[in-house]
Amino acid sequence: MNLQWLLHSNRVLISAVVAAVTAQVLKFVIYFLSRHEPRFDRLVGAGGMPSSHSAMVVALVSSIGYQYGWRSGQFAISAVFGMIVLYDAIHVRRVVGLQSRYLNLVSRSEYVAGIEHDFPEFVGHTPWEVVVGMIWGLIISRLFY
Repeated sequence: MNLQWLLHSNRVLISAVVAAVTAQVLKFVIYFLSRHEPRFDRLVGAGGMPSSHSAMVVALVSSIGYQYGWRSGQFAISAVFGMIVLYDAIHVRRVVGLQSRYLNLVSRSEYVAGIEHDFPEFVGHTPWEVVVGMIWGLIISRLFY
């Protein structure tokens, strides 16, 4: 099985990838429109509006539901793992981003040995960013089914 065949024949995979890529593009556009500053790292970086992880996971889970049925084992497995990713995006990664912000403030205000660069602050998501990513994932998966 080659990669080209897989990508052309697997709507579940394609919808998830399209949701993630388009969410990243939206993230760049929203950042640019809100701050009037192009930051191309928003095209690949974590964190921000909308959550591309949430968009990808919800597109994957809903596409599996459409293709295999909402009562299928495939849907159940993907839904459980999807909930873990969504929880992680809101809670765990958001806390890491907040901690990075505080560490950067401390390291800039006083000399801290061994810290020569800033920690990334765009890591997690607010609940609203995750919800918008989820809605985007549903829209994209619906376009495929």
